[in-house]
Amino acid sequence: MKEMNDNNTTDEKVVFGMEQRTYVSNGPIHNFFFKPKFKGFGQYRFSIMDVIFNVLNYAIFSIFALTCIFPFYYLFINTISDNSLTQIGAIKFYPIGIHFDNYLALVNVSNLGNSVMVSVGRTFIGTALMVMASGFVGYLVTKQEMWGRKVWYRFIIITMYFNAGLIPWYLNMAMLGLTNNFMAYIIPGIVAPYNIILVKTYIESIPAELEESAAMDGAGYMTVFGKIIWPLSKPILATIAIFGAVGQWNSFIDSMILMPDNPKLYSLQYQLYIYLSTNSNLKALMDSGGSISESMIQQALNLRTVQFTVAMITIIPIILVYPFMQRYFEKGIMMGAVKG
Repeated sequence: MKEMNDNNTTDEKVVFGMEQRTYVSNGPIHNFFFKPKFKGFGQYRFSIMDVIFNVLNYAIFSIFALTCIFPFYYLFINTISDNSLTQIGAIKFYPIGIHFDNYLALVNVSNLGNSVMVSVGRTFIGTALMVMASGFVGYLVTKQEMWGRKVWYRFIIITMYFNAGLIPWYLNMAMLGLTNNFMAYIIPGIVAPYNIILVKTYIESIPAELEESAAMDGAGYMTVFGKIIWPLSKPILATIAIFGAVGQWNSFIDSMILMPDNPKLYSLQYQLYIYLSTNSNLKALMDSGGSISESMIQQALNLRTVQFTVAMITIIPIILVYPFMQRYFEKGIMMGAVKG
């Protein structure tokens, strides 16, 4: 039923059983909240309670989104603002005295370019090998005919709960010749038990009829994996790729422990850690009354700015990559975490 009101808009009344709701079009903002939805037999119209819910829903999630974004924004505006104001915490919501000297100062950090290449290399190579290994092992342990399937699977899972500790780990890496060796960044991370569990659970949700039909056509395990399982597992593979890339990019402890005599293999994070520690030590030396040069004094006074700049440099690549992977993330983590 339609009626024309004084504002030349249409009042539509749709009755569902004993309930009657009214839809009135009063412009784009009104239509945004009152936009009709077609469900089943009839046309659903929003009531005033629906509108209140939508407004509160958008408001709450907008506030939540701003809460998540603001720390990154706060870091950035402090890195490009006047260092003296940043040091006293005067920068709150917008930059003052904009400059990019803090980022340019990082160029003078020794071996910075080489460290960037090391971090990029370990991230790409380590993540790629981890994803391939997790995908293939996750597929293998879903096969009932695999020899010792339960034993191997449990052997992998138990490493999530027990480990030998730092010193035995270091001695093992040293005996394998992985100290001062780039492969120390790659080999230990290839087998990731948690990621294997996610992939295994995801693959089990794929209809078995797809594999059976391929097997009837003469396809072997590798063919089934490469042409059926791998393409259908893109969401979970993208999800574990994010996990692996973030872990590889942020890691610096392995550089500290395993690369003591080879600065050329320092990762970017460890190089920046050294830079930050140096500034912290200069600040402590200055506070204790030690004698340091004028340039070192200025560097020590800007410790807070240095901390913000280093933090911003380390998170920028992940921020840039994540939006392209986000569409796979939700589906992958949900399908991989719950067995259908």
